[in-house]
Amino acid sequence: MKRRDNYQIIRSLASLQDFVDWLPELMPGEVYYLSLLARAKYSEQLGRVKSDKAQLKRFTSDKSRLIDKIAQLECEVGSYKLKGIPVPEEALALYITVNPRSMTRAAKSSVLKLMNLVTAPYNGYNPHQEVLSEIQRSKSRTVYSIFDFDFSSGMDESVLIKYLQDTVNSSAVRIIRTRGGYHVLIQPNLVMEPYKKSWYKRMMLIPGLDKGNRGSDMMIPVVGCCQGDFVPYFSY
Repeated sequence: MKRRDNYQIIRSLASLQDFVDWLPELMPGEVYYLSLLARAKYSEQLGRVKSDKAQLKRFTSDKSRLIDKIAQLECEVGSYKLKGIPVPEEALALYITVNPRSMTRAAKSSVLKLMNLVTAPYNGYNPHQEVLSEIQRSKSRTVYSIFDFDFSSGMDESVLIKYLQDTVNSSAVRIIRTRGGYHVLIQPNLVMEPYKKSWYKRMMLIPGLDKGNRGSDMMIPVVGCCQGDFVPYFSY
């Protein structure tokens, strides 16, 4: 039987390796949380799927196994399905929490969550998925404050960089170019004295900022991996 093609999640291994090297070193009891999504807006084939973001796979990892675990997502094309519809490769997007998650906090909250579930009539819950949700919610520490700038605002990257240079020292900033715009990541512990009291307020004033994601702990696309037909990369 002829072998079918596989999904290509990793688009640039070198860029992905640089991204993994850049991620904070984990402390005991910390992990990274990742989610492979199908984005209906990226593919006409999924046009009748109501939700734009449908979760296909999610998992945790440390840095040493991260690339191998991402590679394990590259199953045969058509293996991922939504409402019986095979998910095309151009609909896939891989996201990560760059702020580590706490397994200790997640374990404590999972115990409470599961106790509440088992003391009520069964409603179809999946204990494994419930625990993964608690891991996603259990931030261990804030290494990066994340700000989302959308292309629809008309913001040009060179203009954005100029605003950032007036707002915070460049050594505390990284910019990830995404399919829809830019994710600006500020590392608060690297912010120098002249900016410490003002940088956050000044970030709020930069045109094009998505106010719903102002310094949040949101998930971001994985550099070097798929985000629809785009490959996110460090641009600054």
